[in-house]
Amino acid sequence: MLKSLLLLPAIALVAAFVPVAPIASPAPQDPQAPQDPRQAEAMREMMERARRFTQPGPNHEVLERFLGEWDVSTRFFMGEQPTPPETARASGAWLIDGRWLQMRSTGRLMGQQHQSFAVMGYDNFKQSFVVTMVQSIDTAMLRSEGDLTPDGAALITYGTLDEYLTGEHDKMVKYVWRFVSDDEFVLEVHDLPIGESNTKVVESRYTRRKS
Repeated sequence: MLKSLLLLPAIALVAAFVPVAPIASPAPQDPQAPQDPRQAEAMREMMERARRFTQPGPNHEVLERFLGEWDVSTRFFMGEQPTPPETARASGAWLIDGRWLQMRSTGRLMGQQHQSFAVMGYDNFKQSFVVTMVQSIDTAMLRSEGDLTPDGAALITYGTLDEYLTGEHDKMVKYVWRFVSDDEFVLEVHDLPIGESNTKVVESRYTRRKS
């Protein structure tokens, strides 16, 4: 395989200098010619099936909750003991209208300047909310998937992360966005390997900025 890949530039060079007989173009189809009804119906059904998975729906409207400018207060938890809050500002906007939301934040975290960027959407085929996040304090890309609670009061996603300080790979993590009101939501991060209780390790409270 490697030898074949190495030969590709040589093959391309040879092909550029070897005369090739012209290939006749297919005759253009008459746009007025009648179309096979079975093919037309099959195409219509295929496009209708695709529409279910390609068009935004009610779940994408949930993303509108995150739009706007936010003040953020973040605390870490060791058991039930929280650290003093650290502050940041966040901005939620459409990355692609009605489909993909972006959330950018800048502030302080763990005593240092911090930036983060997240993309959130709803995958119609997976039937799950999907989230990807990167930040300035490490080189990891965090991903998670999940769904709304039955009452719609919270969005819960699950993912994994690597704990480089302990050498652990693919630790299970739960993220919970609790919708307090139209102007406030809380993001919790839960370290699931801790056990059945006191799994919350981070809490960020978002309050809408008043213009």
